[in-house]
Amino acid sequence: MTAVAESLDYGVGLRLGPVIRRGVIAVLRRAYGDCLRTYDDGRAPPRDAPDMENRPAASTRTEPPRSSTPDSPPTAPTGRKPSPVERLCYVIGAALVVSGLLHLIVFAVDGGPWDGPVSWRKPVTFGLSFGLTLIAICWVASYVRLRARTRTVLLAVFAADCVLEVAGITLQAWRGVPSHFNMETPFNTAVSMSLAVGGGALVVILTALAVASFVRRPEGPAGMALALRAGFAILVVGLLAGAAMIARGVYLTRTGHQLAGYASTASLKPLHGVSLHAILVLPVLARVLAGTPWSVSTRRTLVRAAVGCYAVAVVGALIWAVVAY
Repeated sequence: MTAVAESLDYGVGLRLGPVIRRGVIAVLRRAYGDCLRTYDDGRAPPRDAPDMENRPAASTRTEPPRSSTPDSPPTAPTGRKPSPVERLCYVIGAALVVSGLLHLIVFAVDGGPWDGPVSWRKPVTFGLSFGLTLIAICWVASYVRLRARTRTVLLAVFAADCVLEVAGITLQAWRGVPSHFNMETPFNTAVSMSLAVGGGALVVILTALAVASFVRRPEGPAGMALALRAGFAILVVGLLAGAAMIARGVYLTRTGHQLAGYASTASLKPLHGVSLHAILVLPVLARVLAGTPWSVSTRRTLVRAAVGCYAVAVVGALIWAVVAY
């Protein structure tokens, strides 16, 4: 009897086993959907079936690290070689600086007054100022986002204009006659008017670069964008001061007040000189700070402080111009 019972129990188990297994699988499918793969025939899964337990989770997928540092704009000028027009501008700027230094030696040997419409001061100061400005503009223009052709045209015209200005002023200094507002002879009038037209061209070119720096964020290290934009903004103030000097001097000269025309620029000279070189001082500071181990926030804070100090100096020069006018 025991053997018969065991055989019956074994036979029932063989018949009910598949039924129970299918029922369990149906319940699991209803609970988990199609994500459950089954093999109803009781065989082991094939060897090429995906092993879901050993597959890496989707959240563990590795990605290349992204820089979250705010000081990571594209810095093309760092590794970019200067273009031919940029190299030419650097050479011309250095030549103008050398010209100013040579005329400083001429002044030391020849003597004469330092102030006044006829003096060696003008070729000295204009040579140094235009040379440094040309070098500075060529350098900072590499951080301004412009088309290559546009940058080439602006720099080429700017360099030619700087040569024209310094050459005209130097020529008149060697001739012993005033360079600006001199309408006494046709030749002097031509030189004076060419300097005035050249000054207008400088205003147009530098204003175009200033606008470009505000339209698209300049490249460079931390604080460079602020330094460029502030430098160009202050530079425009200096250009407006220079335009006011030329306009008033030409008006007084045309109306028969030659000496008054020469003296009319004295009050605006400090404002013109201080504002003109902000585009060199502020970006150089930002570039020097980029080589320090200080944090990005510290460097930007220092650039902001420098911009504030420079703005105070410009306001002071403007107040002096209004008071001394």
